[in-house]
Amino acid sequence: MAELHQTPTSLCCCRKPLLASGPRCDGDSRPLAAPGPGTPRGPLVDVASASNFRSFRLRHLHLDLRLNFAVKEMSGWLVLDLVPAQKGVTSLVLDSHPSLLIHSIDCKDPGAGQEEPISLTYRVDPFTDYGSSLNISLPPAAVKPGRLIQITVRYTTTDGPAIWWLDSELTCGQSRPLVFTQGHSVCNRSFFPCFDTPAVKSTYTATVRVPEGVTVLMSASLSSYSTPDRVFQFSMEFPVPSYLVALVAGELQHVDVGPRSVTPVSTPVSTPVSTPVSTLVSTLVSTLVSTPVSTPVSTLVSTLVSTLLLPLFQEPCVGGALSALVCGEEAGGQRGALAGCSRGAVWTLPLGQNPCLTFIIASILESSEFLLIDVVHEIAHGWFGNAVTNATWEEMWLSEGLATYAQRRITTEAYGEAFTCLETAVRLDALHKQLRLLGDNNPVSKLQVKFEPGVNPSSLMNLFTYEKGFCFVSYLSELSGDVRRFDCFLRDYISEFKFQSVVAQDLIDYFLQYFPQLMDVSHREGLEFERWLNGSGPPLFEPDLSAAGALTQPVQDLCDLWRGCQSPDPQALVSFDLSAWSTFQIVLFLDRMLDQTPLPRDVMTRLSACYASVFDGLNAEVQIRWLQMVVRNSFHPELPRVRAFLHKHTSRMYTVPLYDDLVAGVMKCVAVEVFNQTQRRLHPNLRRTLQQILFQTSSASTNQNVPILSAVPPSASSSPFSQQVATAASAGTTAAIALRDVNVSA
Repeated sequence: MAELHQTPTSLCCCRKPLLASGPRCDGDSRPLAAPGPGTPRGPLVDVASASNFRSFRLRHLHLDLRLNFAVKEMSGWLVLDLVPAQKGVTSLVLDSHPSLLIHSIDCKDPGAGQEEPISLTYRVDPFTDYGSSLNISLPPAAVKPGRLIQITVRYTTTDGPAIWWLDSELTCGQSRPLVFTQGHSVCNRSFFPCFDTPAVKSTYTATVRVPEGVTVLMSASLSSYSTPDRVFQFSMEFPVPSYLVALVAGELQHVDVGPRSVTPVSTPVSTPVSTPVSTLVSTLVSTLVSTPVSTPVSTLVSTLVSTLLLPLFQEPCVGGALSALVCGEEAGGQRGALAGCSRGAVWTLPLGQNPCLTFIIASILESSEFLLIDVVHEIAHGWFGNAVTNATWEEMWLSEGLATYAQRRITTEAYGEAFTCLETAVRLDALHKQLRLLGDNNPVSKLQVKFEPGVNPSSLMNLFTYEKGFCFVSYLSELSGDVRRFDCFLRDYISEFKFQSVVAQDLIDYFLQYFPQLMDVSHREGLEFERWLNGSGPPLFEPDLSAAGALTQPVQDLCDLWRGCQSPDPQALVSFDLSAWSTFQIVLFLDRMLDQTPLPRDVMTRLSACYASVFDGLNAEVQIRWLQMVVRNSFHPELPRVRAFLHKHTSRMYTVPLYDDLVAGVMKCVAVEVFNQTQRRLHPNLRRTLQQILFQTSSASTNQNVPILSAVPPSASSSPFSQQVATAASAGTTAAIALRDVNVSA
């Protein structure tokens, strides 16, 4: 990895006025006009949305909600400020969900001096298994291009895919319940009716009424709070897509940790470690600053922003005050990250870009290296994902690939080239493992994956989105000839497209205008940009990772010792002290040993004797890999560890791979038993996924609320995408799961 160029600058502050544009580099060749030469573009299509979002401009949305924990309901209204974009619009179509009950809809025409709202007729139509369409008839006299109308929807919602209610017994204090929402990719249509597409961005405000003793946080700045009425008011001043609207409410405890308004907020959700809230926060702080950096967390974040992020990107990130919520395993999700300038989500999907608010699953605190990567990655999403957003879910690499590139530029500067190259080697190893399972011709490996209507975009969240996207951005950097000049390009790209939604062609056109001498390189044989975007298979270019050689060679040497049919000589193992290895070295070792499965029983016995106790003391990233080896090799002596792990960890990233391996082998009865014992603590989306794995139902299940299972699992028809993945997985049952869940930094 190339060196980063440091430029001293002031701290990013999201409350300051936006810069008109980022300062230019010496010899800056930034285009003066918006990109767009060459390729004509048709109307943007998002097959995951039922809405007619192209017919309107959404200026603002406002939520006014009352939370009722006793009946697990959110009730209130939504106000949309809309401007018709064309003549002849007679209806408004919003994305909705069966769990959302509409009470009434009305319309106001402020420009006509109308005081009394007009009641509107509407109907709800089926759309997909993950949502429905809300069709609203509009009064012709009020709908005129360019003139503002206000639509108010009164509704109640309960426990759809975006909303999860935690009973009080699942919290540490066991005194108050908690509720949270997660919108990525297409879940927020069960939170409120909306244009549920990343192509539409708007500002938003919210008023939330709660019982006494409940604190509310949202992916927006708290603008006011009324103590007598228990009313919280929030404001997001930057345009964001609907999936970035997030809320959490419960008995929360605030701990300020620095002048950057970094405020970890620890909820009393049960955690896998029996320590008080203050200790959890201290763990977060100490983990963030453990070697090789020994500074306070506020200094670390300030340093990352001031010396690394701003010189790269300049533009303020999306967000205000920064809150981090430490969640226990019952939050059911992926690792989270900082979201004041990030996309962190910790629920059941590795998604959910929430400004100002994040959710950090407690188990990620066990690994300073993985936590560091997640924090930096999520901070980078403040620019790539939040400020500049992929316009369709088919091009998620525009968010993940660019954020991964930025993350690695930052860690190279902060922690050295060897550290970054080792982390990259682990990820690319996982990418190539998926390719071996799926085959090079599988369309899922494309950067631009085309999917049929009805397919849930979350199915596309995989390592190709991250790592193949990263390799393409690295290739563009290589073409530029100067990594620092490419930093300037990224900064100006953000300046040009901030608060907009873009497609891949926007990035490519802007790149070629920025570097006009490279105009012909997009057609270079074997490395054509079109082939990068629409070709399946491995990346056409990978960066040089030789700087990690001193760290990866011992890993490979140890793998070679264990690969034989016989157990290695004990003397040969003496020189390999895993307690002195980094987490990523151990992860790389276990990943490569997993590739050798099945292993002879005596080899598994020796591996267990040598390392099982060591792995017990390490983080979940290490343990999950060892336990996958245990399950895939049907090594029954270690089965108690598998049970204990699944009881402790109820998040998707750690449960789904193990359940899939258990079902694929001879231990399905163990999986069913553990599921029955833990299902009440699972996020509904995760519960549905495990139900599908255990009982071989497809992802197209119509049962969205996912009730607790009794006896017979529901059946469902399969979608085109799930059939495609199932076909790809025929050679190995872990293939489909690898697409969803294997080691992606979310």
